[in-house]
This record gives sequence, C-alpha cells and structure tokens, in this order.
Amino acid sequence: MEKVGSEFFFSWPGAFQAGVEGAGGKGWNLGRLDRYGFRIPAGGVLGAGAYQSFIEENNLLDDMKEISKSVNTGNVGEKAAEQKLFLLREKIKAGALSSYVQQELISSLVNIGIFDKPLAVRSSATAEDSGQASFAGIHESHLNVLGTDNILSAIKGCFASLWSPRAVAYRRKMKIKDTAVSQAVVIMEMAEAKAAGVGFTCDPQTGREDLFVVNANFGLGESVVSGAIEPDTYYLDVSAYRAVPQLVSKKNGSKLGMTMICASGGTKFEPFENLASQQVLPDKNIEKLGLLLMRVYESLGDCEEHQDVEWAFDGQDFVLLQARPVTALPYYNFEALKDKTKIWSNGNYRDAVPMVISPLHRRVMKNVIDTIQFTSFAKPGYRIPDGFQFSRYFRGRLYCNLSALQCANYDSTGVLPKDFNPFWGGHQPEIEIDDTDPYQGEIGLERQGRAMKGVSLIMEAAAGAAGTFAEVAHQVKSLTGAGFAQTPDPGFIDTYNELGQIIKNYCEKYTFLSGAGTWPLMLLLQKLAGYLGPRTMIVLNGLMVGGESGITSADHGYCLIELARLAREDQDARQYLTSNKFDARSWEADLPERAPFKEEFRKFIKQYGHRAVYELDIINPRWKEDPSYLMDIIRSTMPTANPDQWKALQKEKFDQAWQEVTEKVPPDVLAEIQKGIREAQDGAAVREMTKSVLVMALEPYRLMALEMGNRFSQRGIIEGPGDIFYCSWSDLVSILEGDWDGEGLMTLVAARKESQREKEELAPPDVILGKKPVFAEPAALSSADCLQGVAAATGKASGIARLIRHPNEGNRLKPGDVLVAPSTDPGWTPLFLKACAVVMETGGHLSHGSIVAREFGVPAVVNIPGVMKVIKEGQKVVVDGDEGKVFLQ
Repeated sequence: MEKVGSEFFFSWPGAFQAGVEGAGGKGWNLGRLDRYGFRIPAGGVLGAGAYQSFIEENNLLDDMKEISKSVNTGNVGEKAAEQKLFLLREKIKAGALSSYVQQELISSLVNIGIFDKPLAVRSSATAEDSGQASFAGIHESHLNVLGTDNILSAIKGCFASLWSPRAVAYRRKMKIKDTAVSQAVVIMEMAEAKAAGVGFTCDPQTGREDLFVVNANFGLGESVVSGAIEPDTYYLDVSAYRAVPQLVSKKNGSKLGMTMICASGGTKFEPFENLASQQVLPDKNIEKLGLLLMRVYESLGDCEEHQDVEWAFDGQDFVLLQARPVTALPYYNFEALKDKTKIWSNGNYRDAVPMVISPLHRRVMKNVIDTIQFTSFAKPGYRIPDGFQFSRYFRGRLYCNLSALQCANYDSTGVLPKDFNPFWGGHQPEIEIDDTDPYQGEIGLERQGRAMKGVSLIMEAAAGAAGTFAEVAHQVKSLTGAGFAQTPDPGFIDTYNELGQIIKNYCEKYTFLSGAGTWPLMLLLQKLAGYLGPRTMIVLNGLMVGGESGITSADHGYCLIELARLAREDQDARQYLTSNKFDARSWEADLPERAPFKEEFRKFIKQYGHRAVYELDIINPRWKEDPSYLMDIIRSTMPTANPDQWKALQKEKFDQAWQEVTEKVPPDVLAEIQKGIREAQDGAAVREMTKSVLVMALEPYRLMALEMGNRFSQRGIIEGPGDIFYCSWSDLVSILEGDWDGEGLMTLVAARKESQREKEELAPPDVILGKKPVFAEPAALSSADCLQGVAAATGKASGIARLIRHPNEGNRLKPGDVLVAPSTDPGWTPLFLKACAVVMETGGHLSHGSIVAREFGVPAVVNIPGVMKVIKEGQKVVVDGDEGKVFLQ
C-alpha cells in the first residue's frame, strides 16, 4: 500500500496544527505548551492516522465492531467480554506497523535528535485530556524505552490499551462511542528528573479554587501518578494580590520509595526508608513551580478551566510533561446547597463589568469582587467556607454564584431571596427556602445580631469615608510617584505586591462604604411606607432628585453640561470643537490659554480623568489619556446645553414629591423625614465615590502595564505596546524574574486577541444553571403594548428609542431620545444628559444607572429582560418611571 495523505508523525508545532483529532488530547496540549513557550521535552506525536492505518492493514475492524456491539456497561466486567478484549489486544500487539509509517517515525525521531535516547511513549487518545473526559490513568504509557523494536512494541501497547476493560468501561460510562476514539501516541525524550510530580490549579480533594496543590516525590513522577507512595503535598495561596503564588502549607509524605530508570530500559520502584524527613522541593522552588502552574492555567485554561499538570525538576529548572483540564472538581459550596444546582447570574455584575475582561486584568478583577463579597459576610460574623469564591468566568465575562449569594444573605441576616433579587437585579430564579420566617428562635436572634453588626460597620465606614478615600489616594500617589519610567524590571514585582495590599485592604471595606448608600435609603423607605403606601417608591425616587451631596458619577455629568454651555459661549472653544481638523487628544495644544473652556476642562480632567468607559478593566484608556468620548458629548450637547433648565426640572420633581410627603406625613415627623433624605443623598454620594476610588486605586496596574508594554515591544518580546494587555501577570512576572525569555508570547498574545474577539461577539447568557447557559425570555408585551420592569427613577417621558450597546455608540443618541441599553456603568453617565429617559435590560434599585437617573431626574425603568430585542431602533416609546412601565407606540 502506498502512503496517502498527510504525514503520520507530527512535530510539536505539527501536533498543535493537527488538533485533538490528529494528535490526541495529550499530544495537542503538549503542542500548545510548546507553542506558548513552555519548556517541554523534545519529541512529537505519531498521529491518530497511523492507528487507523494500522487497524485497517491488520484486519481488526470486524473485531472492534463486534466488541462495540456486544460489550456494554452491564457485561464489561464479565469473563466473556474480558476474553474478547484480551484477544483483540493480543492481535494488536502481534500486528505490524507498515513500513512507510516505521520509516517516517524513525526518520522524524532522528531529525529531532532523540532516536538513540531514552524515550517516553505515551497514549494520546483523541477523546482524552479534554474538558469533558480526562481518561486519567486509563491508557498505557511506557517510560525509558530504548531502541527501534521497543519503540514499536510500546506504540502497539498504547494502541492495545484503547481496548482494555477499564478503557471500554470508561467510554461506556462517559457515553463515548468506540468509533469516536482513536489513538495517537506521544513520543518524547525522557526528562531528567531529580524530582517530579503533579500540580493542580485548584484543590482536587475539596474543590477549593483559591489554592494550588502540588504533589512531589524524588525520582520519576510515576510513583506519584500511580499512587505507589504518599508524596509531599504543598498548598499555595494564589491570590492575585501577590505577583507569585505563596506557599501557605506543606506536608512531608512518607515517600517509602521512588521510581527510577533501569539501565536496560523501563523503570523500577526502589524502596527507601529515610525519605520521609526530606522535603522534595525547597520552598523557593515550590513557589517558582506555582508561578509556572499559573501560566499554564492562564494560557491553556483561560482562567476558566483548571489544569492538572505533570512536571519534572532537573535540579535547576522545571519541565512540563503533560497538561489537561480538571474534569471532576468537587462541589465546594454552602452545606445547604450541596445537592442543589448552582445558579450563576450576571445581573448586578453587568452594571460594573459587563465586558469580556482583558487577559491581563482577569484574575485581579475576579479577586477584587470576591474579596468584596466574602468580607461583606465575614466581617459581621457569618462563617463563609474557607476560600469560597462567589465569582467565575464564562466566555470571558464574570458571573456571580447567585444561589450562594442568596443563601448567604438569608442565612446570615434573614434576607429572603424574593426580597434580595429586585435590589440585585438580573433575571435569575430564587433558591427554595423552607423557613420563610428567618427571625424565629435562637438562629433568628443570631441573624438579627449580624444584621445590626453590619449596620454598625456601615455607619462606621460612612463616618470615616472621607478619611478612607484620602488615605487610599495618598497611598496610590506615593506608589506611582513620578511614574515607572525609571523603575528597574524587578521593581515592578515589588510595586505589584504593594499595590495588591492596598487594593485588598480597600476591598475589605468596600461593602460597608457602598452600604452607606443602601441603609439610609432603606430606613427612609420604611419611614415613608406607613404613610404613602403603594406610592412610597414613586415618591422616594422623586426625593432623590437633584441632591446637594455631590454624587461623583452625576457630578461629572453636571460638569459636562456646564462645559458644553461654556464652549458655546467661548469663541476659541467653539472654533476648536467644530473644526474639520478637530482632534480630541490635542486639546492642550490646539486650544489657546486664553480660552475659559480650556481652564475648566483642565479642572475636569484633574478631578475625573482617572475614569473611563468600562473603567474597571485596565485595558480601557482613562479620560485623561483620551478625552475623545467626553469631547463628543460636549460637541453634541453644545447647541442645547442648559444647566439652569436642568436644575429647574430637578427642583420641580423634588417639590412634587415633597408636596405629597407634606400632605400625608404628620407635621411633627417631617423634620425626621428631611434628615432621612439628607442621609440617603449623602449615602448615595459615598456609594458612588466608593467605586470612583476603586477605579483610581486600580490605575497603577495600567500605568505599570503601559511602561512594560513599551519596554517589551522595544525588546521584541511583544509586537506593540498595546499587546501587553493580552499578556497575563504571570507571563510578565516570569519574564521579569528571569524564569522565561518570553519566547512564544507573541503567538500566545495573537491567540488571546482572537479569543477575545470571538467572545465579544457572543451574547452573554443571563443565567447559567449548573453548566447550562440560559437566556432570559424577552419580556412579553401586555395588551396595552406595555413592558413591565423595575421603577428606578420617577417621571414620565416619551421619545425615539435609540438602542445603544456600548457608550462609544453614543453619538447616535440625540437630545430628547430614549436611551435603551443592556446595562450602564459610570462611563455611560454623560449619555444620560442627552436622554429624556433611560431603559435597561438589567439593573436594580441600587444599581449605578438607577442612582444617577434619580439624581438627574431622568425617568428610568430597569431590569426588563430582552428589552434590546423587543424595542426596535427608532420606535417611539413612553417611559413611566413611576410605575416601571414602558409603552410601545
């Protein structure tokens, strides 16, 4: 038979190109590791095509079909089935690889330079080492293989292992058809191993995801993988607040022996009695391995799929032998939710982080949110499972474990899911709660106690908010100094660690600072409810209009109105903004010093320049770097900007609400209500400033990245400075510490860019139930052509609907239009100035968009599922912010 088609043997680059179908799971993952610059042994893959050719040429297809037909889950362990499988395996071992396959194999091994060296010959089935099935320990591997005959024998042994009882039983259990699996074979040089083992980017025993776990023994890793000995076990804290994973716990295993190579080929287990007292890896090397594992997790797992990695240590450095997804992580959750399906929602997260997060910022952003969530329960005294993480990534976007959040809110302070969801926003179901009276008995008293402790922490945080904000600002300014141009490479690691501690400390206070906007509002709501009944929320929304407390994300909107008015009256500014050669980035050079607009815009940038569109991702330029978005808002509102009219409308709405209060609330209670209004407005200001300060505190990550981007692009490690945001911090730290020269990083960056584009094009599901993405059904129109949502800001308005999916599309929004958006963060605020009303797909009463809409006096209805599909571009709509209704005309 003549050779037909592609090559049978793949180099590592060829294995990557061949994919899982050609190189098998193990071979393809090794190809990826090689491609992205990880150190792996020299070698390649005898592709699955060689197996298929072998089966056909040795007339084994009928035997396989018979087994597929007759061996099932029920009889795979019976003697008759085992005999059929044994006979097939013997036929495979007795078969012959065609001469052209042998010639190509030997020629390839010679060219690689490993033909006459000890080799590892390892199975690489086309369905193994995937996110669905690992096939761990199912198929055969042969170590320290010497010579042509032994190589060929080992390859056939790998082929045959596809038909062992355990392999067939595993396929039946996983519902994988025999015809869906083929066998490729990895052939690579044996790694010199003074120590070896396995590393997991999670804790495979408990399911914790805040720890890496490393098992290690002296000699080859076979003794660890096979379970022949009790290995050393090391635990590393992988918080993103530190540049390198930190060793936090270790246990020396008994290690009653080690696996060693035999001079004549193969391996042997050599018993030893004195290894228990010896630690296999020094602490420094354990942390070095932790950093390497983090690179694997971020490169192959994309921060979404944990990795199981085999490694070896030659006394100087680590080499990777295998990486595959962890497929069966235990369900680490609250005890009450052990048998329940996890509910993941993007509801409230869409308000702040709706975007696909950049690779550089992915872990930091998740840690920030998890710290905020964790401490919100832990500080008032509620016990959260150690290391519990409320967040995960799905296709690059953050989702919250809503079942855990609902459970924790109920169990800690008695908040029922039905009361929690409207404030949190989103379209997730409620978890089932048996006891709907959470304040009975001793447990009820504990819940009330924690609730009061939480209130105390909020009041304490609110009282010290100004000091906290000033302290963080001072710490950040001291850290950044005059910039990072003179910082030596290793200095970035120290700065990263110092910044991480600042961020962590601030995030531990975040819930209670932002709670200053929740608690006073809830108290005021309770005070008014007894007098106003069903109109309470309508009136409350009106009372929040046009406060004097200085809500930062609203204030920058007010400033932009003033700037637009000033620009209209400033001839130099008007000429600059309307010029055909207008360039927003050159405003300092193009505007003369005499222009009043220039001086005021400088003040604006000084106060708000750290903010940005989708500002919680450091990939996005800050306004002080690129004010184009701001200038577009000013240009488009310049003809109509009227701050006095805004203030008059706000006063009118507040006066209407206050009039209703005076009519229904006893006179002797009005002073208390006025005090409650001031406190609620002050609280809203603290809540919004809390996020502004977080954005400011995160900015040094961007500043460091920009400097490293310049350096690394000049050194040829990445193509352009902006590519730095498609690296991970573990990539950068490995280069900064000299553990990696950056070879392969350009390729990895290109892959991440493509992945980012693909993820951004995918519509994010509203909920993930277990592993199933679920999109909320678009809201149904009533008989009156009405959509029902959450009333977020009082008033009624009608206009043309503009569907804006990203703030950068804001130039399509004309003054008087209705802004219809998926969600809004502070970067959207300037658009509120042009809109007569706001409608959002997600959001709750305390979401950013709701707070700012109330402050501006812009009618708003939020949390209407699928509204971006129901309302059509250009359609006329009426928004009733009092009743939470949107009428389509």
